[in-house]
Amino acid sequence: MASRLSLSEDAYVRSGAQQTAVKILVVGHFAVGKTTLIGSLSEIAPLSTEEQMTSLSENVDDLKGVQGKTTTTVALDFGRLTLSERIVLYLFGSPGQQRFVNLWDDMARGALGALVLVDPERLADSFEVMDLVESYGLDFAVAINQFDGGTVHTPEAVREALDLLPDTPVVTIDARDKASSVNALITMVRYLQKRAALEHA
Repeated sequence: MASRLSLSEDAYVRSGAQQTAVKILVVGHFAVGKTTLIGSLSEIAPLSTEEQMTSLSENVDDLKGVQGKTTTTVALDFGRLTLSERIVLYLFGSPGQQRFVNLWDDMARGALGALVLVDPERLADSFEVMDLVESYGLDFAVAINQFDGGTVHTPEAVREALDLLPDTPVVTIDARDKASSVNALITMVRYLQKRAALEHA
């Protein structure tokens, strides 16, 4: 299990550095929009390991609801977002398929939290990912990626469906839209700060 780190003003700050670097995981089930979110947010050219899907993967991956998907992440996505003069987020997106779960040990190491993307049309697919996040002891927020023309659920309905704790943040986003995605990350960072303050009270 990854060790819990402190989200303080001096976390991850090297001697003489002016900014705090915070590692955040962006996770979710297959084809939920993780690569899209990191691409819309990153202030650098995002690192993406998307590859074309083959007929072999079509026999393994559940394409229900995402029949038009032609690529999939096979290692990770990476991006960077500066939230303030003091806080820089390093975003690591994980593949959504079970066969890549062995990557989690390395990805979760040093992470302060996770943003869990969910598809309102496929909420049941999110339980396995949230179990993984919790098994690594990571605090998390949930972002409902609202697809065009899809079923609309309120954050309260999603909280109940996913059996989330009352204080777990739940927000609605469009992963293609930078403003709503940034808001989700700000909400999560504030939650992490609140949790850290309670632990050190």
